[in-house]
Amino acid sequence: MEFKEKLAAFRSRIDSAIHQFTPTSNTRPSRVHEAMLYSLSAGGKRIRPALVLASSELFDSQANALPAAVAVECLHTYTLIHDDLPAMDDSNLRRGVDTCHIRFDEATAILAGDALLTYAFELLAKRYSSEPSLAIELIATLSETAGSQKLIGGQMEDIIGENRSISETELEYIHLNKTSALIEASLNMGAAIGGANDDARDSISEYGRCIGLGFQIMDDILDATSDSKTMGKTVGADAAANKTTYVSVHGLKESKSRLASLTNRAREICDQLDAPFLEQLATYLNKRTH
Repeated sequence: MEFKEKLAAFRSRIDSAIHQFTPTSNTRPSRVHEAMLYSLSAGGKRIRPALVLASSELFDSQANALPAAVAVECLHTYTLIHDDLPAMDDSNLRRGVDTCHIRFDEATAILAGDALLTYAFELLAKRYSSEPSLAIELIATLSETAGSQKLIGGQMEDIIGENRSISETELEYIHLNKTSALIEASLNMGAAIGGANDDARDSISEYGRCIGLGFQIMDDILDATSDSKTMGKTVGADAAANKTTYVSVHGLKESKSRLASLTNRAREICDQLDAPFLEQLATYLNKRTH
């Protein structure tokens, strides 16, 4: 199957699973569930849940990877809802539509984000209850990734970095944790479901770091060079908040060079793993326009 067809097939499976595994919009209280589904269904590339599926398929998977994929998308969507809030990035657009707090209200958006975060772990606990060791590993991986030293830690350092110069080491910490961590976790969760050995898991993790860092560098490039219509979200927020980005530290030329190096390394790893879809995905992610 060609890359775009494979990615579209993953998206279709994920979209169907979201509606299968998450509460309907008329579940009481309907407003918070409507807000959850609004943000979950607002489009997006579904890259992180697709990575769960693609990684699991590399190995001799005996378990269904879809619940884990949906859990990852629930957690990812929570981060987007909260990132867009007035207290954070104060964005009006996300995935080409109104952000959750614009479509509903700020309080509902906060609660919808909280509900998606907690539901991710409920989903893992229930759907993998027949395989407790796997359930524990998946919950541990996702909870560590979502915690104060990774996703939240990266976001906190990003906020602290506003209106001041930060070092390259601090910038890399933000990139590795705010963006790369969940990409790497998605791959690791898929590898766990697939029963991958330690060597394969090490390779999958390195691949995740490469495309995760590359993804954030590309985001920084696009935020500096693209427009809101093309991106489907507010751009220029980093410059407006005086945030240090890869572009502001290294310039566009060096940022693009670093992006190319990370993409090449990711592709080398895929050659070793015999993972053509992941190899093509690395190129796709780091040549995107939105």
